[in-house]
Amino acid sequence: MSNPGQLRSQIRPGLEVDIVLKQDQQTGKTTRGIVKDILTNSPTHPHGIKVKLRDGQVGRVKAIVSNSQP
Repeated sequence: MSNPGQLRSQIRPGLEVDIVLKQDQQTGKTTRGIVKDILTNSPTHPHGIKVKLRDGQVGRVKAIVSNSQP
């Protein structure tokens, strides 16, 4: 089974997620934030769905932290 971060259907604005920023891909360091926009158009992506957080940072989803919307 895929990581939920690889399925576009599992990601939506308002979701709290952990993403890996482009500059952190080597280390795998994650950044937590709230999804503002989904940037990946395909239904799945092997490295995670690319999103933009509310603070403007862009990265690929590694984990969904919470399904509750504020």
